[in-house]
Amino acid sequence: MDTSTGKGSYVEPDGEFDRDMDYIPDRIVRDPSATSDRPLWPVEAARYRLIVARACPWANRSIIVRRLLGLEDAISIGYCGPTHDERSWRFDLDPGGVDPVLGIERLQQAYLKRFPDYSRGITVPAIVEIASGKVVTNDFPQITHDLATEWTRFHRTGAPDLWPEEVRDEMETIMRRIFTEVNNGVYRCGFAGTQEAYEAAYDRLFTALDWLEERLATRRFLMGDSITEADVRLFTTLARFDAVYHGHFKCNRNKLVEMPVLWAYARDLFQTPGFGETIDFVQIKKHYYVVQSDINPTGIVPKGPDTDGWLTPHGREELGGRPFGDGAPPSPER
Repeated sequence: MDTSTGKGSYVEPDGEFDRDMDYIPDRIVRDPSATSDRPLWPVEAARYRLIVARACPWANRSIIVRRLLGLEDAISIGYCGPTHDERSWRFDLDPGGVDPVLGIERLQQAYLKRFPDYSRGITVPAIVEIASGKVVTNDFPQITHDLATEWTRFHRTGAPDLWPEEVRDEMETIMRRIFTEVNNGVYRCGFAGTQEAYEAAYDRLFTALDWLEERLATRRFLMGDSITEADVRLFTTLARFDAVYHGHFKCNRNKLVEMPVLWAYARDLFQTPGFGETIDFVQIKKHYYVVQSDINPTGIVPKGPDTDGWLTPHGREELGGRPFGDGAPPSPER
């Protein structure tokens, strides 16, 4: 973001957008004494607070995984508003604009409390140690992986296995392609600084979406009969596709609603407990269209699209499967 003007500056002027993946490497694990090339923190209920924004697809992953696994009592959650300035995400949804647990107005304060000279992006999701007020990690793919594999002692009864051992290698390969071509692919389209970079990103994105359309035609979920983290990662991009990426990011070969298999798959997940209730289309649109002002300088937020279709029948039950495997859906959101 361009701090000299306070305006959002996201387009890569030299051409192709390259996401900075250098996050705080710390992990929260069952055995913090284990040998590791990363700093380790202990799994401990009520010690940490997960900071998110409903607008952000990367944070949305952690909201869904926390719900699916039933970790509400083990890890509290704080919500930032849908917009931020050049300094930080803010707690402007809370009374007085202050997080009620951490007592801070900006997520930046938790970063600077641990790293006084921190100069990288202030990103969500982030996990903050409550007692010290210091950020622990903002490594979004590692956060959800560890919630699923390291916090098992606090999982609810009936929690799904989001990282099943028997398909883990294939799942890792599929998730890499989803990340590079779809999750990050829409950003490569939207933030491209040249026609050539945009068209190359566009072609890669829709090649991957066509591959997913074909893969999901004969299986209910990406890895088969049950939901895994791969589905969580794809869903958060699909949920934003027509509302943001189709127009704002120029990913406009077709809309999600015009891809029959992916649209039915996305509705299936949206109507599954743990997914749809985490989506706020108003906040999603406000974030992209207001914050990314170099792409949308007027700051006008589009009124559409109509979102009623998300609740229409999807017909995916005909493929069989059990969304939660041997488990059960989470209880209604508090």
